Amino acid sequence: MRCCKELQWAKCSERLWGLGSAGEFGGLHPPARRSTVPPERPRGCAARGAGPDLRDQPQKISQGESMVTSTETIWIEMPDGARLAARLWLPEGDGPFPTILEYIPYRRRDRTRLRDEAMHPRFARAGYASIRVDMRGAGDSDGLMHGEYLEQEIQDGCDVIGWIRAQEWSDGQVGMFGKSWGAYSAYQVAARRPEGLRAIAPVMGTDDRWAECIHFSGGCLMSDNFWWGAIMQLFNAQPPDPAVLGEAWRETWRARLEAAEFWPAEWLEHQTRDAFWQHGSVCENYADIEVPAYIFGGWADAYRNTPFRMAEHATSPVKVMIGPWGHLYPHEGAPGPQVDFPAELIRWWDHWMKGRDTGLMDEPPLRLYLREATAPGDDPDPRPGRWVEEPRWPSPNVAEEIFHLNHGVLGQSPHPGPDMSVTTPTSYGASGGDFMSFATPGDLPGDARLDGAGALEFRSAPCEAALDILGQARLRLRVAADKPQAMLAALLVDEAPDGAQTVIARGFANLMHLDGPEQVTPLSPGTPVEAEILLHATGYRLLEGHRVLIKLSSAYWPILWPSPEPVKITLTPGLSQLSLPLRQAVADAPTPRALPAPDAPPQPAMTQIREGRMKRGWQFDALSGKLINRTWIDGGVFGPVGRIRIDETGTELGDISERIYEIGSDPTSARAVMTQEGHFTRDDWNARIETRAEMWCDATHFYLEAGTRCFVDDALFHEKSWSHRIRRNGM
Repeated sequence: MRCCKELQWAKCSERLWGLGSAGEFGGLHPPARRSTVPPERPRGCAARGAGPDLRDQPQKISQGESMVTSTETIWIEMPDGARLAARLWLPEGDGPFPTILEYIPYRRRDRTRLRDEAMHPRFARAGYASIRVDMRGAGDSDGLMHGEYLEQEIQDGCDVIGWIRAQEWSDGQVGMFGKSWGAYSAYQVAARRPEGLRAIAPVMGTDDRWAECIHFSGGCLMSDNFWWGAIMQLFNAQPPDPAVLGEAWRETWRARLEAAEFWPAEWLEHQTRDAFWQHGSVCENYADIEVPAYIFGGWADAYRNTPFRMAEHATSPVKVMIGPWGHLYPHEGAPGPQVDFPAELIRWWDHWMKGRDTGLMDEPPLRLYLREATAPGDDPDPRPGRWVEEPRWPSPNVAEEIFHLNHGVLGQSPHPGPDMSVTTPTSYGASGGDFMSFATPGDLPGDARLDGAGALEFRSAPCEAALDILGQARLRLRVAADKPQAMLAALLVDEAPDGAQTVIARGFANLMHLDGPEQVTPLSPGTPVEAEILLHATGYRLLEGHRVLIKLSSAYWPILWPSPEPVKITLTPGLSQLSLPLRQAVADAPTPRALPAPDAPPQPAMTQIREGRMKRGWQFDALSGKLINRTWIDGGVFGPVGRIRIDETGTELGDISERIYEIGSDPTSARAVMTQEGHFTRDDWNARIETRAEMWCDATHFYLEAGTRCFVDDALFHEKSWSHRIRRNGM
């Protein structure tokens, strides 16, 4: 293990590429087994001035008893002449048809191909044109991508809808859906009210980019701000496909690489809720969205509060479904149970675009999965629990019960006692998994006891009967800090009779934002303040004999980037409250409609070249005094999928990633490192991307260094690096 001093940058190039392998976790170059099946040779290209690619001619494919026509690449021209690449599925018959649109930056020909084929052909089989569009600057589309959710991107989405409406196969009606970035797209485009958009179905996205995106939570800086930006560093460096662009692919790729920036630096320039975050946040005016929205979420996902806010504030019809899932489509959802998401969407589209009475809008608008208690780290799949329905939100079936934070106790009435104080160790939070789960091993919270001492704890008496928690718990606290800058992390925990501690929900608060997230107000050390923490939404059944436990800490690494100094938090018992949203049993409530399990997906047209693997764990380095977390994945950041070959296009692709978080006893020793490789190969094409990114800090600044190197046939094609020093502003 290299010590901290060895990790300091000398020259940027040495820093980015000078470190060796990752020891027991492996390096970035595990041995690859080449496919014994020769890749399909490209048959021309669809670029301007090139011959036709036969795969870009309409191909009929069987979908059950129906035939669907699939076109590999079509071009959508924007008003400024730029062209967006898309894949199109059409149903049998002469049409015209209503259209379903998915609009994202994640490469339709390879990255999302298998996922796309589980959904879009089914929509076509149900009588819809279905189209999957790569955003400007992504995949094979023209142009450059300069950031997330920019004005050009939103306008392009509106223009895509206008283009669809002009096609002879279109009846002029469009529905829009997508997960994550695609959910943002659906919200943001809907807020522009393009003609012809009839309904949307956002999956795991947010209405508020400041409050609930991957960057900040409760005004606290998320380490995921760096992690996600490092992921996009790789994604933004991916090449277009020569089979589509022909010889122009090199010029297009080089232009993208020259224009690329390291996005986390821009995000860190905005450490309060300013116009940067307000842009694209539809919560600024919910009435901007006039079309109906069917919103999907997951309790293990990062975006679980948005469905409740939309259900409460939207002025158009809203339906909500929240399962136990991580950041995955519901038909792929884990932990399960999975549901047939394409079938549910077809019911939605049929109602709003075909005028059919599917019964969907006769059902209660909110369907939520109440998870039952399981041992921490057990992570059964499917997760035990049951579906419940609510007539609206806030629901008349949910009432707040008040618990008072007394001396180590959650009580029904306040009882003063001696002050309780804690200075949380920098390593506290190591059991917390990831903030956003992708259902990869180890990314859900473990037993909260593993973090040891470091938090103020308040326990209820054992529950005399099961409690159903549904919604967002709220803490109203009277606390003091001994430093002008401090934050709080709150855990709502299920403590079993054997002492095991399962995290139900978490919430965070930057105490320098007590006057609002738009400004930074230093604390007066030692002076008590009134603070509020709104925990993340949850649906959970606490069993008889279990206890409600609140844990309050002043650090939560690595989910939260630490304050610049150790902070002692002091709470006076009897002056703080927990409001717990409890669902009451509803007499004679009808049993919710059974949700069908997903259809068995079609056998993917792919060959597994190398099985994926993953290593994840914590270790203490006695030489540097640091606690180090490593996650190494053969298959990329979203799971150990290994290396695959897409048989239809002949493309082999595979990523390898390593993420390192490390911290010592000093909060300013926090460091994050992300190293990735991406491969795209065919018999006539061999492109490789290597990226490295690093973030560290001192008491006054954040530091970011990053570099990207791209290769063609193992020869260096392009190299670029970045270095940023950004002043801390209440973070």
